[in-house]
Amino acid sequence: MTTKTWFITGAGSGLGYHLTSLLLERGDRVAATARRPGALDELTDRYGPQLWTTSLDVTDAPAVRRAVDGAWARFGRVDVVVSNAGVGLLGAAEEASDEQLAHQLAVNLVGPIQVARAVIPHLRAQGGGRIVQLSSSGGQVPDPGMSLYNATKFGVEGFYESLALELAPFGIETTLVEPGGSRTGFNRNLMLAPPIDAYRDTVVGQVRGLLTGADPEFLSRAIAGDPAKIARAIVDSTGVSPAPKRLVLGGGAYEQITAALRDRLAALEAQRELAYSTDADDARRS
Repeated sequence: MTTKTWFITGAGSGLGYHLTSLLLERGDRVAATARRPGALDELTDRYGPQLWTTSLDVTDAPAVRRAVDGAWARFGRVDVVVSNAGVGLLGAAEEASDEQLAHQLAVNLVGPIQVARAVIPHLRAQGGGRIVQLSSSGGQVPDPGMSLYNATKFGVEGFYESLALELAPFGIETTLVEPGGSRTGFNRNLMLAPPIDAYRDTVVGQVRGLLTGADPEFLSRAIAGDPAKIARAIVDSTGVSPAPKRLVLGGGAYEQITAALRDRLAALEAQRELAYSTDADDARRS
């Protein structure tokens, strides 16, 4: 097995921690960033020079560039970048405060874009590499009560669809990872928008009650995704060439995304005649 070097954001907990642990155990080198890098101290003690850590809040663009530059300075090369840092915001669109909206966009959309912009010059200079961006089934499937979260995931997927085309000439490949719910601390760490009473008896209220009112142990069992298996699938995908454009992980994610895409395609096909009818009379058709 060829040893690789990785750069991971959001490595202090959840899936990022599982990834970091797995990679170190198999002998890879990891530049791991986290808002609280002390969470990685046990791994540092165990793996020593295999692991380089630094504090990083992905909403701080200059800090993103410093962390990326530091990782390349430490290891000389990074083969795989995993942009994993993220946060969820639970509530209807109008319930969220302006500050919560800005934070959701900064962490889940602008942050990943800035991570990509920071690593691309290094990947180009070394002749290639791979960027793995954590998205979600929510990048394809709408979730009531998570509309602002969905906006960031739909947005980051649109960014990566175009970015993949821009980077192909340089040997840089990208993969969007779309897991369903997994047994990490994601739900426990959700930002909660202040509730508006009008939504109490709607689907938004039902979702809020499920995610905040259910017994934590019951909720954990109801979520199918195993973060260790998800981490393994992500690592395995980086050995596949060409890189998968998307990696759907979880039975629920597969079923929901399949249904959403079929509905979207059916709606599109129903508008075919209308679409063509708005072309100019002298327009050329491919």
